[in-house]
Amino acid sequence: MVLASFLFATMGVCVKLASNDFNSAEIVFWRGVIGVVFMGVYARQRGISLTTTVPWMHTWRSLIGVASLSAWFYALAKLPLATAMTLNYMSSVWIAAFLVGGALIYKQAEKQGTLVMTVLAGFAGVILILRPTIEQNQIFAGLIGLLSGMGAALAYMQVMALSRVGEPESRVVFYFAVGTVIAGGLAMVITGISPAAHYTDWRTVLWLLPVGILASVGQLCMTRAYASGATLVVANLQYSGIVFAAIYSLALFGDQISWMGWLGIALIVCSGITATVLRSRAAPDSPAEEH
Repeated sequence: MVLASFLFATMGVCVKLASNDFNSAEIVFWRGVIGVVFMGVYARQRGISLTTTVPWMHTWRSLIGVASLSAWFYALAKLPLATAMTLNYMSSVWIAAFLVGGALIYKQAEKQGTLVMTVLAGFAGVILILRPTIEQNQIFAGLIGLLSGMGAALAYMQVMALSRVGEPESRVVFYFAVGTVIAGGLAMVITGISPAAHYTDWRTVLWLLPVGILASVGQLCMTRAYASGATLVVANLQYSGIVFAAIYSLALFGDQISWMGWLGIALIVCSGITATVLRSRAAPDSPAEEH
């Protein structure tokens, strides 16, 4: 799981570097193309059929997932790496928020005191991150990053639904990659594409290739970790990705994060771990979250 988190953080570095020459739609598109090829070959070698009986569930999951992925890639391009990664890892806190919302609707909020405190701590962390660690002209990107975490939570809930109807992880990942190709291609019609010189220069194209490969390999590593390890431990180890992102952020990009920003990151990690513990008690066989 630590390896998967490292791969996702490294993918974030590649996305940030690729964003210097390509827009978010292009990065999403090529992430999907490489993912389709990689997962197609992987499924064929493992003898896993890619035929599905629930195409509309995959369509809905892809729509949500692509929106979340696009928002995350945009945030990665505009924000410090550690900040963008942390906001995306808010998915567990968002799921807790949805549960609290449901409890309020059904007038059972008094039974969800721990979840309420978890959600409040998570969003307190967001406030600490957004105020001192980003410039005023980055507020919009910060909100987009926050929405990417909410989208990841919604996508994860759909992955849980697909798991319940018997869809294997590799098939879910494959159709998500197909969705990113379609959505990225349509978005490129609107946003346009980068100059041809960017595609003929191997130094710029080089950063596109690892995005899809790292995402696919990271997802497979995560799936293997959930299959062979203790679910609760594995789920909490995913937050090591924020540590890797922070190291990259400081070492490669020279990002400066104040002590309030670090406190906000710590609050989000702690609230995310708490939400994961509570979720594992309610649904011990939950599938892996995706990035």
